[in-house]
Amino acid sequence: MKKIKVIIVDDERSSREELKRALKIYEDFILIGEAENADDAKDLIETEMPDLIFLDIQMPEKSGFDLLESLDNAPAVLFTTAYNEYAVQAFEVNALDYLLKPIREERFAKAIEKIRNTIKQKSDLSNAVTSDQKIFIKDGEKRFFIQLDEIYLIESLENYTRLYFQGKKALQRRSLRQWEALLDETVFFRINRTKIINIKHILEVNQTSSGRLEVKLKTGELLEVSNRQSVKFKNNNGIW
Repeated sequence: MKKIKVIIVDDERSSREELKRALKIYEDFILIGEAENADDAKDLIETEMPDLIFLDIQMPEKSGFDLLESLDNAPAVLFTTAYNEYAVQAFEVNALDYLLKPIREERFAKAIEKIRNTIKQKSDLSNAVTSDQKIFIKDGEKRFFIQLDEIYLIESLENYTRLYFQGKKALQRRSLRQWEALLDETVFFRINRTKIINIKHILEVNQTSSGRLEVKLKTGELLEVSNRQSVKFKNNNGIW
């Protein structure tokens, strides 16, 4: 049976102890660490690379949402909260599940089973799913927890970038160069000075009379590739 590595993040010691007691009967869940604030949790997650974090939403200084926003690659998340309003928000950002404190044994068992199934399905698909990694995005009051593969276009707006995914868009304080460093270059291609596209979302590629390429995305956008990047795209894909 695959062991699922777990980290608990909660500012209340009693809540962490409650989760640890609840986890003891599930032998395939291995607790590898705990943290009481977002900064310590970030270091722990990036060092230990857990499969799952039990994450308290409301913590002093930085919330659970703030923690997720700071991670380049977020593991599976099960939110814990004492407040219904935060539980609703957690569900909206597509966490695996959420638990209301105090945690009921029957509800915990259902959440554990859901986690098992989800992580097993993911491991059965492939081992190197870079584009399957998830990131947390916050744009004002809107929050999204999405797979990188769902992003089809990233557009530069001076010190910000706008992400397009699932028919939605979100503004991020991250440069196009920073996105380039983060993303898988075999999937995400910078077509010009201001745009990166996900090549899995390309519908058509055409060459203009000037020799430049135009790409049409499945969502309908028609985008021009710069001269330099047109040559690179052709070389990468063995066309023309």
